[in-house]
Amino acid sequence: MATRSFTIRVPATSANIGPGFDVVGLSLSLHLTLTVTITPPNLSSPALPPAITYSGEGADEVPLDAYKNLTTRVALYVLRCNGIAKFPSNLTIHADNEIPFGRGLGSSGAAVIAGVLLGNELGELNLPLTRMLDFALMVERHPDNVTAALVGGFVGSYLRELDKAATEAASVPLSEVLPEYPPDAGEDWGLDPPQPPLGIGHYVRFGWSKSIKAVAIIPRFELSTAKAREVLPTEYTRKDLVFNLQRLAVLTTALAQEPPDPELIYEAMKDRVHQPYRKSLIPGLPEVTSNITPCSHPGLLGICLSGAGPTILALATEGFEAIAEDARLIFREKGIEVDWKLLEVAGGCEVIRK
Repeated sequence: MATRSFTIRVPATSANIGPGFDVVGLSLSLHLTLTVTITPPNLSSPALPPAITYSGEGADEVPLDAYKNLTTRVALYVLRCNGIAKFPSNLTIHADNEIPFGRGLGSSGAAVIAGVLLGNELGELNLPLTRMLDFALMVERHPDNVTAALVGGFVGSYLRELDKAATEAASVPLSEVLPEYPPDAGEDWGLDPPQPPLGIGHYVRFGWSKSIKAVAIIPRFELSTAKAREVLPTEYTRKDLVFNLQRLAVLTTALAQEPPDPELIYEAMKDRVHQPYRKSLIPGLPEVTSNITPCSHPGLLGICLSGAGPTILALATEGFEAIAEDARLIFREKGIEVDWKLLEVAGGCEVIRK
């Protein structure tokens, strides 16, 4: 057996893009990169467990135990669902991460997609893209982020209505899909995970104007998706739902037009389903989204909360620094410091075999 090595790259994502709550996602040019090597076993030495190293964003937080790390647990789930009980011997993985944790830029979705790709490569499974999405959706139940990370670009997605048996399988608690391995768990623990149904999620890639870039304005505090969902209501008025549906129908076409129309896009990126309820968690959100406009900042097209936040995403064709620095001033008045990055819309994940 020769040494085998490959690299996996998965982009960051921004979900919702204003009115598209849990529906649309956008891949962005920050990446989680895995460098993976499998060396031939030394017959005179015992097989070694997977060795994980980590650099970049979250390096002090990420577990380096393969049975606790999210990406490797997802990979093991994929392997075991395909009849492969354990990781290959002498496996080393270095993860380099550019995606901030807990900021609404899809860090967990990227980790999940990286895990699905890792399992597919380690097992040489040759899974089609649609089947890899099934595995991702068993772990991450909202399709917007993981679909954008998998296929890239500006993507709309939905979860398909399944028959009763498949619905039950897709509703298996996450604790059964990715169980917490107890300290005394051996390699034979948790060998029979639930299989994903076929065709859980479906998607379409929308067009995107090449002139549009994304300014990510990133407050220096984390906000968990769970906490951001807790503040959302369980019911909405018909008026608010129609407001969002009208704007989403326009937005998915408007962002592909040349040249982009700021008047059309700015209004189409407004939302009444999630942003108004999350303003209590993100001081400065209402001021940034209402005071920074195409009239005050030429080049701006639209502005919204990125995913669950706290990052603000401004889509623009020029004037990027002015947009970011004025947003910084607004946040600073609330006692919050921010960083900002100018990002391109990225392609999907990739595997580079050496």
